[in-house]
Amino acid sequence: MTETGDRSDYEGRVEVHDREVLRAARSVIERCSNPAAMQAEVVAAVRRNELWRGEQCLNLLAPEAPTSSTVRALLGSEIGTRAAEGHIGPVNRWFAGTRHIDEVESLCMELLKRLFDCDYAEHRLCASMIGNLAVYTALARPGETIMSLAQPVGGHSSNRSDGPAGVRGLRIVDIPVDPEDLSVDLESFAEVARRERPVLVALGASMTLFPYPVSEMATVVGEWGGRVFFDGAHQLGLIAGGQFQDPLKEGAAVVTGSGGKTFCGPQSGVMVWNDDRLTGPLAEAVFPTLAATHQVNRVAALAAAACELLAFGRPLMAEIVANARALAAALEACGVPVLGGHRGYTDTHQVIADVSTLGGGLESAQLLARANVITNKNLLPWDRRENWERPSGLRIGTTEVTRYGMGRAEMMEIADVIAAVLVERRAPEGLADRARALRAAFPRLQYCFD
Repeated sequence: MTETGDRSDYEGRVEVHDREVLRAARSVIERCSNPAAMQAEVVAAVRRNELWRGEQCLNLLAPEAPTSSTVRALLGSEIGTRAAEGHIGPVNRWFAGTRHIDEVESLCMELLKRLFDCDYAEHRLCASMIGNLAVYTALARPGETIMSLAQPVGGHSSNRSDGPAGVRGLRIVDIPVDPEDLSVDLESFAEVARRERPVLVALGASMTLFPYPVSEMATVVGEWGGRVFFDGAHQLGLIAGGQFQDPLKEGAAVVTGSGGKTFCGPQSGVMVWNDDRLTGPLAEAVFPTLAATHQVNRVAALAAAACELLAFGRPLMAEIVANARALAAALEACGVPVLGGHRGYTDTHQVIADVSTLGGGLESAQLLARANVITNKNLLPWDRRENWERPSGLRIGTTEVTRYGMGRAEMMEIADVIAAVLVERRAPEGLADRARALRAAFPRLQYCFD
């Protein structure tokens, strides 16, 4: 509230959100005659997003993937209104009447174990960042040192001072990275790690193109009992589908990841490990510390998505990676510089473009959205952390378009549309119909039982 008590404006307030967007929402509410009309406005906004983003755009966001109708139906199911505080089993629950919830949750856990060929799995994390916080809660004490990737070389706030690691009060040291090869500088890492002796080394990146030397790094930190923690938020589906390194088998103590992104399930977190000495600390960090009522509808949807990965994960993930490489090569040929060309561009679902000479990451992403092509701005290795709002790069992902059945020919066409906007500087609105038509040609979701 302002000093005058006037709630009609946002001037004078501390506000992190866009004031004009908030004003527009308030105006919509004030025009409504009753709460039912207000609810109708919410439903209409959801529908507008479904029509445009879901049916008319080429969605190239690396953190997103469409879900099957079964997964989506489970997200809206009755079980989502039920509480299930505690671990699985009648004695462990705070509430009675959870026998069917126990069925759902135990099925989900066992499916995750089968999918990742591991001994232990955690399903109650409402987001992958909460999984990271659980790891830091269980395996590190405030004041201890960890090493993680800085954000300009791909690191994520989950493992930095402004995320769970910082909230936990950990001292954070950068993992040395070769900015050309986009890989860990092992010699420098060994030198820094032996000097700093971190309890955890967090390999987590939102810009992720190539595997990490997990085994070599685990050997180094094992000298003093340190552990490698692999934050596979983006790579989790690729790992499950056998198209990326298997961090647990290479020496990581624990792997976290997202149930969305390449996993192609609900927005949620997953955590897997093998060492039974970690089971108590990790499980107790989840409950009672970080999760109580943990959205059982989401757990059911996660289990259904795991079944789809068991059946279709290998061909789907192989096609996602093949499409990413094809799109990267096509963009380069069209005049859009792409990182990692000397290494084949990518081993994941991501393509990272250097658009510093094409308007920068913010302007490029906004222009492409007007052409019905959705991407996101991204820091590049030579950017500074404070360049976050206007970085040099663009991050592009192939998960969604691949799951709708697009292949190499469509990657060429997508690259052509992107280049027409960014290189030829054609009006983006004039290309929106082309993007819309390409999306409309692939209406059915693939790699699922529906």
